[in-house]
Amino acid sequence: MTKVLLIVDVQNGFCPGGNLPVPEGDKTVPVINRLIEGGGYGYIVASQDWHPADHGSFASQHAGKNVFEMGELSGKPQMMWPDHCVQGTQDAEFRPDLKMDKVDFIQQKGQNRAVDSYSAFRDNDQTAVTGLAEQLKKQGVTELHVCGLATEFCVKFSALDAAAMLAGVKVVFVEDASRGISPEAVAEAKRDMAAAGIRIAQSAELLPAQNNNVKPKARKFNR
Repeated sequence: MTKVLLIVDVQNGFCPGGNLPVPEGDKTVPVINRLIEGGGYGYIVASQDWHPADHGSFASQHAGKNVFEMGELSGKPQMMWPDHCVQGTQDAEFRPDLKMDKVDFIQQKGQNRAVDSYSAFRDNDQTAVTGLAEQLKKQGVTELHVCGLATEFCVKFSALDAAAMLAGVKVVFVEDASRGISPEAVAEAKRDMAAAGIRIAQSAELLPAQNNNVKPKARKFNR
């Protein structure tokens, strides 16, 4: 039985000063660090947006399109984003104050330029999977706590996919360890998650008094 923490896209690009900042995105880091240190997790995963420079979700790749307009990608509606989290750039790196030395596995996503990838589990068209579900099954996951950036996009879709792809696993959205862009969209995301059977909790509810049985694990990378 393994309790897992999934930290979604806590990268420079999604924090103040980044190319696609979420308001107060950096404020998630102290809360997440407390979960990392005291949450009693047997396995910790961080997802990382890792886009090629010519990713099709970028407005810069579509003549006449502006950021935050709706466009099209591979025949489907697509929000046009600013260039962000491009592979190998500072914008794509994890926040430097996030305790990445405690993370066991990094799941990169968004590498296929022809489809956007909000979820850490599969692309938005739901045809290509990242392999994270199988990785967690190998670890014997029984409970998954999901947090990070941004609530109504990558966090929400990661949590919903976890609920759909990890049968029998209890999925929890950690609200105060996450931030969103639009209050209205965040409220809708919470309703969607609750409807899927996902518990909405605060970090304080998830921190046990003691954590004596968690052994450190080797850090692994998925490139």
